Amino acid sequence: MTPRFLVTTPIPGPGLALLEEAGTVTVLPAPPSYAQLRELTASGDFEVVLTQLRDQIDADLLAAAQLKGVSNYAVGYNNIDVAAATAQGIQVGNTPGVLTDATADIAFALLLGTARRVVEADQFVRDGSFHGWEPEMLLGKDLSGATLGLAGFGRIARAVAKRALGFGMEIIFAPRPPAHREVSQAELGEFAGKVVQVKWEELVERSDYLSLHVPLTEQTTHLVDAPVLAKMKSSAILINTARGPVVDEAALVAALKSGEIAGAGLDVFEHEPALATGLAELKNTVLLPHIGSATVPVRAEMSRLSALNAIAMAQGEVPPHLVNPEVGS
Repeated sequence: MTPRFLVTTPIPGPGLALLEEAGTVTVLPAPPSYAQLRELTASGDFEVVLTQLRDQIDADLLAAAQLKGVSNYAVGYNNIDVAAATAQGIQVGNTPGVLTDATADIAFALLLGTARRVVEADQFVRDGSFHGWEPEMLLGKDLSGATLGLAGFGRIARAVAKRALGFGMEIIFAPRPPAHREVSQAELGEFAGKVVQVKWEELVERSDYLSLHVPLTEQTTHLVDAPVLAKMKSSAILINTARGPVVDEAALVAALKSGEIAGAGLDVFEHEPALATGLAELKNTVLLPHIGSATVPVRAEMSRLSALNAIAMAQGEVPPHLVNPEVGS
């Protein structure tokens, strides 16, 4: 039987071509509602659905689904109830290891952009407010000599650390906040002697720039909340390229308005694409539309990997990037 694939949103090449070579492909013209997606996945018309982070694949949907697999066009998969999928014998795939440098670049762009007030300055020029150099116009913050705190120390955090070392920053990290785990010098590898491990509480208090690089779990949801924001330096800047719900966005808005912290650079949002009330009006922020992986080569590779996952699932094989290996083939 020819494999049948459902793609919830058009993706760049080469993924669709690979799917079309392997079977029949239905690409939805617009993102489906939850009800539409539930109906489509329960229809028995498709072996595999290729999803986006916005697609909610929860236990109720999976209980009714007649699928072999769900291939997520993303590294993260917090939109999928993996335990429920496993219980139903449905494979789940993702696209790991392809966006490390691209996301690290965005994290550093947010760091620089917020520190040096780049967006505010750009608007200042466009508005016709620039009438010549002035000694105290749009003063920002230095990176050189400042302390960068990394919450998490996986691939992306390490790539950010490498960039920060080039700017002469002091780097401290907590590998798995809010819990603590000692990291050996051997595990640090090339960063041994160049970065310092601290506990989460110290990271919050010491960081001039606090950059978040943790997965979204029950433990990391609202990792940065009102009490944490209150412990940060009033001059500190928060950077989030991880997942929106890691930050209590309403509490962040309050902290930014009151001057409890100096600024924030965000590529992700708690209730994406909606923003917390008041966030968009704050000048001490740089806000990006979840573009951490948005380079042509990265999105193409994500497309290829998600297609390969989907094809393997449809053919009853183990996909190259299986999130729940206990399902197997």
